[in-house]
Amino acid sequence: MEYRNPVISGFYPDPSVCRAGDAFYLVCSSFQFFPGVPLFESRDLINWTQIGHVLTRPSQLPLQNANSVGGIYAPTIRYADGVFYMVTTNVTNGGHFYVTTKDIYGEWSEPVPVDQEGIDPSLFFEEGKAYFMSNGIRDGKGCILQCEIDIATGKRLTETRCIWKGTGGRFLESPHLYHIGKYYYLTASEGGTEYGHMVVYARGETPYGPFQAYANNPVLTNRNCGGYPLQGCGHADLVEDTKGNWWMLHLGFRQIDPWMMLHLTGREVSLVPVTFDADGWFTAGENGTAQLCMKTDRIPDTVQQRRKLHFDLSNTKAGLEWVFLQNPEPLHYRFSENAFSLCGTAVSLGAEDASPTFTGIRQKELDFELQISLHPAAQTAGVTVYLTGTMHYDLFLRPAENGFEAVCRAVLGSIVHEAASAAVPADAETVRLSVTGSPMYYAFSAAWNGEAQTLGRFETRFLATEVAGNFTGIVLGLFAENTNKTEVWSDFTDFSLDYSLPDDEKAH
Repeated sequence: MEYRNPVISGFYPDPSVCRAGDAFYLVCSSFQFFPGVPLFESRDLINWTQIGHVLTRPSQLPLQNANSVGGIYAPTIRYADGVFYMVTTNVTNGGHFYVTTKDIYGEWSEPVPVDQEGIDPSLFFEEGKAYFMSNGIRDGKGCILQCEIDIATGKRLTETRCIWKGTGGRFLESPHLYHIGKYYYLTASEGGTEYGHMVVYARGETPYGPFQAYANNPVLTNRNCGGYPLQGCGHADLVEDTKGNWWMLHLGFRQIDPWMMLHLTGREVSLVPVTFDADGWFTAGENGTAQLCMKTDRIPDTVQQRRKLHFDLSNTKAGLEWVFLQNPEPLHYRFSENAFSLCGTAVSLGAEDASPTFTGIRQKELDFELQISLHPAAQTAGVTVYLTGTMHYDLFLRPAENGFEAVCRAVLGSIVHEAASAAVPADAETVRLSVTGSPMYYAFSAAWNGEAQTLGRFETRFLATEVAGNFTGIVLGLFAENTNKTEVWSDFTDFSLDYSLPDDEKAH
C-alpha cells in the first residue's frame, strides 16, 4: 500500500512513540502552549487520533514567562510493567521531570524531577533498572549523557557519564536506547533541527557502551534532497509493530514551495520503515531518505489513510485541538458546542510574561478557508494567524465612535502595520471574519449586514520559521483584549476551517 507523509500534519514536533499491546501512543513537544504534550493513539501507524494531553494541570505545567522558545521540549513516552512514563524538560520552569499513568486515557501523576543537565531526556528500562539519558557538553563537544535513577523518586543512583559523542555533527540531541536482539542501539540526531537535520545511531553490547557508530551514518536525512518539499528530517524514535517490523517516527517539515526554503506548518510527524540486515545494522526510509509518498507491504491494502479536512466547533474541543498560551485563566473563557466566548484583559497577544485571552488550533495545510462569526462587543476581539507574540497577522473588531472598526493588522517584530480598516455600524449583530490561506499569502475579509470587504493580504514568508526565527508553527487563533476594567465578553460562533490538499496528494 501507499501512505503519505506527514502522518500527523501541523505543528507537532519531536515525536516519541511506544507500543502497548496492539496500540501505539505518540507524544510531541508543546513549548509555551497549554495543555502540554499532545497525546495520540494509532492502531496502524498511519492514522493517528489525538486522545488528549499528558500535562493538563498548572501544577504539572508551570508556563509563567514561557515565550515561543520556552516551555516544554522534546518528550519521550515509554511503557513498562503496565505503566506509561512521559519524560520531558520544562526549559523555562523546572528542568527535567517525568509523569506516569496506568490509564492512558486518564490523568497523569504530578511531576517527578530529575537533576541532570541538557535537554531531550529519555528513559530505558531493563531488568529492574531505569536509565535516564539527555544531551550535554563534555570537553566542549556534544555528548549523550546517561545515569541510572530510582524510578520512584527520580534520584540518581549513579554518576552521570558520557556514553557517546556522536559522529561529529552539531547539536547532538534526542537520544533513545533500545535492546534489540544481541545489541543495544543508541539513536540520536545531529545537524540542528533545520535543513541539515539527520538521524544517526551506534550500537554496543551493554547499555553503557562502548558504542560503535553505524558506518553509513546518517541513517536518515533529507539534507541533500534539494528541491524536494519534505525537509529537516530528524529527531526520531523507533517502535516495533505486532508483526515484528520496525518503524521510525521522526519530524520533518514541508516547504511552501520546492524551491523556497520556507515553512509555515511547523515540524510535523513522518513515518518510514526500518530494515535490519544479517549483521544487525539497520537502514531507514527510501535509501536513507523520507518521502512524501511511501510504499510498503507491511501495512495491508485494506488500511486506508484518512485525512481530516473539516474542523468546526462540534468536532473539536477546547483543551484538545484548541490550546492556550501559557497558563490560562479559566474565568476568561466559556466553551460550548456552538460558541466560544472570550473575556479580554489588558494582556495583549505580544505579552511574554502573562497569558493573553487566546485559544488556537494548529494550521495543518497551506491551503485553507477559515470563517467565524463574531458578535461585536466593547472590546478588541478577532482572529489571528499566530506564530509568536511578536510575529502574527490579525483581523479584529474594535470599538469606534459610531460602532466598530474591522481592522487588518500585521505585527512583525517592532513593525506594526494596519493595512486597512472599515466602519462597522453599531446595529451589526454579527460580523463574519474570513481568513484564506495559500502557500504565498494570507488574505483577510469581513462581512456584515449583507456587505463584504477585503481588508488585506500579507505574505506568508514573514511568518515562516526561517524568517521569524523560531521553531514552532502557525496556530490559527481567537483572541480578545480589553484595557478597561469592566467585564466584557465576545462571542464567536459558526466556526469552520476547511483545508484543500496539495495537488500531488489529491491524485492519491
